Amino acid sequence: MNSIHYQAVQGLKENWKQFSLLVVINALVGSMIGLERSIFPEYASTIFGIESNSAFLTFIIVFGISKAISNYYAGKYANRLGRKNLLVLGWIIVLPVPLILAFTDSWLIVLLANLLLGVSQGLTWSSTVIMKIDLVGPKNRGLAMGLNEFAGYLAIGITAYFTANLASNFGVRPIPFLIGFGIALLGLYLSFFFLKDTTRFIRVEKTDSKKEEKNNVLWNTTLRSPNLSSITHAGLVNNLNDGMIWGLLPLLLIQKEFSLNEIGKLIAIYPLVWGMGQLFSGKIADIISKKFLIVFGMIIQGFAIIILAYSNSFSQFSFTSIVLGIGTAIVYPTFLAAISDETHPEVRAESVGVFRLWRDLGYAFGAILSGWIADNFGLELAIVSVGMLTIASGIITQLRMTREAFFRKIEINN
Repeated sequence: MNSIHYQAVQGLKENWKQFSLLVVINALVGSMIGLERSIFPEYASTIFGIESNSAFLTFIIVFGISKAISNYYAGKYANRLGRKNLLVLGWIIVLPVPLILAFTDSWLIVLLANLLLGVSQGLTWSSTVIMKIDLVGPKNRGLAMGLNEFAGYLAIGITAYFTANLASNFGVRPIPFLIGFGIALLGLYLSFFFLKDTTRFIRVEKTDSKKEEKNNVLWNTTLRSPNLSSITHAGLVNNLNDGMIWGLLPLLLIQKEFSLNEIGKLIAIYPLVWGMGQLFSGKIADIISKKFLIVFGMIIQGFAIIILAYSNSFSQFSFTSIVLGIGTAIVYPTFLAAISDETHPEVRAESVGVFRLWRDLGYAFGAILSGWIADNFGLELAIVSVGMLTIASGIITQLRMTREAFFRKIEINN
């Protein structure tokens, strides 16, 4: 492995090669989730005979909890163990997952595979986020997060569409999942041989930071700090609604009698718009109020989700998915950029990890809540309930976060 030393100078232009490599790697990380995104209802029903909404959604619950815990420890130990080491470990952990999904005959083993997938996602996605923040410094933090999340979620959408087509032509397994094994090998190869660790960059930034370093990062990010905890709460609700969309939208489309090919296209729209939109929203978060973007994006999402429950035609679902994707694109890179702005460089990785802990627990909460409502009161009410909760989260954020100027001024000490 090449161990060339390089000067730790922050900036997107100065570190564009490593930054670009991280964008590619995060696209591969996102692709591993996209493998399941459109075909899992058919996979669970055809291979394992699972029809209950709650039983089906157990795979999202396991994924969400394991990813959330992995996020926290990735942030907590990023300084001590190194970002690159955590990234490489994440790829090693995910290697057997596609093979398990392709050949197992046990739903419990499927759940174990999703637990490993969650752990891997926490390590790999967290590492790429933290490394990009290290590289670019405070000036382009929103842009960096926009590019990171753009790559990941665009890859989710493309892979979801691609695997749905493969499933239509060749069956739900093994071919769609075997693609994932190749993706994991490529991600491991690029991360191990070509990526340099970025821990040294925080030593440069912390000398100029005006943020107070605080000891109890978990408590501050979760509850104590009005700004950090508001961002964290909104992130949790955002992924709560994404967990519901992941699990219940394919079931709703099946109930509306769409074909597997049509379902693949409709499922792909939301993450594609979400991914591409972050190319713009991330940079916007460097210019205007992050509080405004979070509140505005959450409310847009909420109304789009409510409308989604009452859509019927392909065009209606397409339009609503586009609006939902725009709302999510507005908030997603803004969350991470806002957390970074509010923390001292020495504890930033841990604070990002705490945020991602709660944010990705939203997957589990969303699956449990929406699955229970769907089983007892129907899919439509489950979807509407989550939409209303998302709007409420936007209102709470408006009330709790500190007021800031609409146009932001970033001071950078050279």
